Parts: sequence; structure tokens; C-alpha cells
Amino acid sequence: MLIYAKQPIYYLINNYPQKIKTLYLAKELEKKEYSRLMKMGFEIKRIPNEAAVKMSKNANHQGFLAEVQDYELHNYQTFLDKEFVVVLAGLTDVGNIGAIVRSAYALGVDAIIVSGIKHLNIEPLLRTSTGALFDMPLAVENNIHNLLNDFKMSGFASYGADMGGIDIREAKIAKKRLLVLGNEGEGLTARVSAKLDNIVSIKMAHDFDSLNVSVAGAILMDRMRYEQ
Repeated sequence: MLIYAKQPIYYLINNYPQKIKTLYLAKELEKKEYSRLMKMGFEIKRIPNEAAVKMSKNANHQGFLAEVQDYELHNYQTFLDKEFVVVLAGLTDVGNIGAIVRSAYALGVDAIIVSGIKHLNIEPLLRTSTGALFDMPLAVENNIHNLLNDFKMSGFASYGADMGGIDIREAKIAKKRLLVLGNEGEGLTARVSAKLDNIVSIKMAHDFDSLNVSVAGAILMDRMRYEQ
């Protein structure tokens, strides 16, 4: 699996160097830094920029590319013993999903489930999450209704994000909680909303339509941190 750009690759270098098979450099590094990388245990290859452009399919590689171990998806049922799980119901934009992964990792979420899509492209998600995906258990489950039932039976309280919900600041947050974020354009479907215990929202200071789903998700995750 190929990833590129400096930030996600250095995240792996500093945290999971064993996951890197080959590091490709299309730029010069300081001698001290190059010497440090040479001791990391992975292969380093210098390549011309033209090769890097071809490998990254004309994307902004920033001079850093790496062949890394494949990311292993989890079975969502292994999350039933967690306390804080986020479900992405029909999100399709990899940039949004990656931003949510970063926020979830920073804000103490235990795991993420991507639902409503048949296939998730992991390579761009690793880039947009700037490497945080390697620290965030992730599952893909197409049938959201099955997983909602399973979490309910395991004692989770579920919270769906919708502009018509109660202010998240007024909601009682359970210790075992499931936050469900809907599609970028349509939000949560009526059928999914009907299965949830709580519908919550972020009250705006000014008259404005809505926040981007990744921004709204980050605010909700922060306000749903459980304090005994």
C-alpha cells in the first residue's frame, strides 16, 4: 500500500517505523536526518521527482512516498466492549472521513465504524487522517441497522446528529455511547433516526444553515466526553 506526503509518513516514522517497507525520497534531506532514517530498519530509495509524480498519480507528494503494510480492518463486533464509538452513516468524502478520524483520535473515541458504503479506499484515508488511522480501530459494515441493534443490546445509548435535535449541552451523556453522523448532503435517514435513543444538535450563535460534518463531529465528540 502506497502513501505519500510528509506528515502521514513522518507519523509512521516516529510511531510505527516497522510498518514501513520502503521509503522513497524525491527530495534532499539534511545529512543528520538521512542518517537517522537509515537506522530505522526500512529500505530507503532515492527517486527523481518524475518518478514520484508518476507513483502518486500527479498528487502533491511533497518529496515523500512510502510502501507500507496494509491496514487491517476490524470486525465491528469487537467494539461492543468499548465505551465511545462513532458511526459514519453514508459518508463518502474521504477528506471528511480522514478529518473525523483525526478528531476522534484526539478526543478519546475508542473506535469508528464506516457504514452505508460497500468499499472504503484505505490509501487516501491514511493520507487525509495524517496517519492517525493507524491508532484508530476502524470497521466497515454495510448494514447499519444490524450494528445499531447489536450496540443497543450491548448497553449503548445512541446519539444521532441532526439540526432538529436537542442542544448537545443539555443532553445526558451515557458512559457507553454511540455517536452517529449522517451523510454530507442528506444527513441521517428517517429510518436510522427512528432507531436512535437521542437526536442532538449544535446550537448556533447566528442564523446559519449547518456546519461541515467533520467540524460538527469534532464538536459533538468533544462535548460527549464522559466525566464521572
